[in-house]
Amino acid sequence: MPDASPTKWHLAHTTWFFETFVLRPHAAAYRIFDPAYEYLFNSYYEAVGPRHPRPQRGMITRPGVDEILSYRRHVSTAMAELIEGGANEAASLVELGLHHEQQHQELLLMDAKHLLSLNPLRPAYDGQASSNAEAPVALQWIDCAGGLAEIGHDGNGFAFDNEGPRHKVWLEPFAIASRPVSNGEYLAFVEEGGYRRPEFWLSAGWDCVTTRGWEAPLYWEKRDGRWHVFTLAGLQTMSADEPVCHVSAYEAAAYAKWAGKRLPREAEWESAVSTLQGVGAAWEWTASPYVAYPGYREPPGAIGEYNGKFMANQMVLRGGCVATPADHIRTTYRNFFPPDARWMFGGIRLAEDRR
Repeated sequence: MPDASPTKWHLAHTTWFFETFVLRPHAAAYRIFDPAYEYLFNSYYEAVGPRHPRPQRGMITRPGVDEILSYRRHVSTAMAELIEGGANEAASLVELGLHHEQQHQELLLMDAKHLLSLNPLRPAYDGQASSNAEAPVALQWIDCAGGLAEIGHDGNGFAFDNEGPRHKVWLEPFAIASRPVSNGEYLAFVEEGGYRRPEFWLSAGWDCVTTRGWEAPLYWEKRDGRWHVFTLAGLQTMSADEPVCHVSAYEAAAYAKWAGKRLPREAEWESAVSTLQGVGAAWEWTASPYVAYPGYREPPGAIGEYNGKFMANQMVLRGGCVATPADHIRTTYRNFFPPDARWMFGGIRLAEDRR
């Protein structure tokens, strides 16, 4: 799948990140492991140089896993020496690299799940894997008065550059669902012909339904009259109470319209998050495009390509999912994907206007 990368590529790329942005500029005695890796394992940093096309990463049969593990050991040894030497000027880059690697740990699971789902044997990544969803509770509506609010990271602790600066926003009165939409609730949309009724869909979303043959969320399949879901633990009978997952922004918006509601805007989500249940079970699509906050400035140099260059044609998701590192599930974290993306763990929380 063009958006997914092989497991060994994730390992090599996160290693390349430390080599390129930390060791080469800040460790005078560092010896580059292999110049060819700069081309093979660069992801999207144009300022660094040309790179292997993303859709063809699965074609990289060499170097093999053993060579990449040797690369990893080489870079890890050099990183340990640099840190022990007190390289304070590189501290912020080291911290960014560690959080970048955590992001790729989640991406690795997303990509591995998709790869395994294409195997007719439906192999499990981890037979013990399970959802971290809370026990099912009745959906309630949380009223929010609106008014002047502040969102964005306050500068205490680590945050990615796109989480700030903190700024004021005006919110009209709204209500937000106390928990995410469940599989059972989404199933009602499916069974009432939601994927055959264009009146619920954005134009681009309906194009996806018709051209790609969407009939249900990714990883749902019907066997012997019962719905099943492919998970990291393999194919499982669908649990009606678990949050629906692996839906696109188009599907989330269509479901919300069918339900007579809408998706929350990211400022609404952030202002209400302390009262919400189920955060961290699945990333929650918002109705907000991924754009810069007022006053945002990209970091200088190639590292400025980390987030800012993607601020077009993407939608914001909030919260986290079962594969997200725990310290990335924070109020201000802004995840983003194209609205047709389904292989990441995307879910739905509803909102509505109040007058």
